[in-house]
Amino acid sequence: MKLGFVSAILDQSNYEEMMDIASDLGFECVEVACWPQGKAERRYAGVSHIDAERVLEDEAYAKHILDYAAEKNVEISSLAYYPNTLDPDLEKRQAAVDHLMALIKASAKLGINMVTSFIGRDQSKTVEENLEIVKEVWPPIIKLAEEQGVKVAIENCPMLFGADQWPGGQNLMTTPANWKKVFEILPSDNFGYQLRSFPFCMADDRLHQPIYEFKDKIFHVHYKDIKVYPDKLQEVGIMGYPLDFMSPKLPGYGDVDWGKYVSALTDIGYDGYTCIEVEDKFFEGSQKKVLDSFKTQQTLHDTVCYLIIIKANGGSEYES
Repeated sequence: MKLGFVSAILDQSNYEEMMDIASDLGFECVEVACWPQGKAERRYAGVSHIDAERVLEDEAYAKHILDYAAEKNVEISSLAYYPNTLDPDLEKRQAAVDHLMALIKASAKLGINMVTSFIGRDQSKTVEENLEIVKEVWPPIIKLAEEQGVKVAIENCPMLFGADQWPGGQNLMTTPANWKKVFEILPSDNFGYQLRSFPFCMADDRLHQPIYEFKDKIFHVHYKDIKVYPDKLQEVGIMGYPLDFMSPKLPGYGDVDWGKYVSALTDIGYDGYTCIEVEDKFFEGSQKKVLDSFKTQQTLHDTVCYLIIIKANGGSEYES
């Protein structure tokens, strides 16, 4: 597996500066944020280190993107854009779809052949009603992805954290039950999902089982953690706003069992891209804190891999 990070946290850096950081810290890949120009409506959105439309129009710019990545020996794992393509506002919905389709074309042109995104959700409607909207919105997107030879990986983040995303959240593909329903609607080899780790800490260890069940659909992986505060959970209950009883953390600082998580990925033979997603407020606020977060993650990754090797060798550091 190749270790990298999601570039959105480096919102004050341009493409070259962001790739310099990845190279200097020894990362192998970056999931590059590619939002359209304009004001973001939420945290970590609106960052654009690659201009998709310009890639399609400007040959010199597209060449520079690839040449600089090669010079820095850092691969671009995916072009990333996480909108709500099922937004009830039809104008916003169409704008999201249009940019996503431009991103698919740009990913193909650059030879990256991967786009990471959300399926979206109209939070005012039921799951069943949203599935009907998926049938309207998504077939043309996946048809384009098939034509362009690009894989589309949908992240399983619920986008349900506070009052503005209540009820329902803004991403339909959050549970194995919903994944199956959407995969039935869009039965394409170019359509899969981006595995995000933190939902698996919300119940017992059996929630690692989807890694095995959906192994052929895992196109891209995020490393992110969540810390659950039992006293707060007891106070507000599981039907409360999630941020009232939990907090996003760097991997290793929350409740995900990283040994089991990474071990499951190795069990299924996943050897693709794994990207750290920094959404831990402690490591925000300055460039130094962000860089410190990256450094801690490299150490954690090495430690987890080391422990898995020991486990594979029967609990000994050395082969018998």
